[in-house]
Amino acid sequence: MAKREEYEAKTESFLLPLMEENNFELVDVEYVKEAGNWYLRVYIDKEGGITVDDCETISRRLGDWLDEKDFIADSYILEVSSPGLGRPLKKDKDFNRSIGKDVDIKLYKPLNKQKDFTGTLTSYDRETVTITQEDGIELVLNRPEIALIRLAFDF
Repeated sequence: MAKREEYEAKTESFLLPLMEENNFELVDVEYVKEAGNWYLRVYIDKEGGITVDDCETISRRLGDWLDEKDFIADSYILEVSSPGLGRPLKKDKDFNRSIGKDVDIKLYKPLNKQKDFTGTLTSYDRETVTITQEDGIELVLNRPEIALIRLAFDF
């Protein structure tokens, strides 16, 4: 297991009981390097939306635990936040929750000279994602070819 995956897994295992205790959902944990800095990011949610106070509560508990365990060798910045409107769909629960909703999909490589698709998520499995486009055409895309899939939102 890579260092990044190990840090994410340990953090997630600490957070899961904490999420249950507070009736929160752990959306994602990621350990990434951006512009020369390491970030440990935790995305949480709850029915009705997460608040700044919710994020602070989790951040304090997690920060104390991380200081005590001290298993991350690098210096890093801890961020706890809401996943936001444009969050990517990653896990089965994200896809389940989004069935029947409009999604935006970006592919790594063009399909019929197009990389961006929008449609209603109708189904998914381990290998594919199926959407129905506005013109009624059903499109089945291979998951490894999808760079990003997230809920579509209009302003």
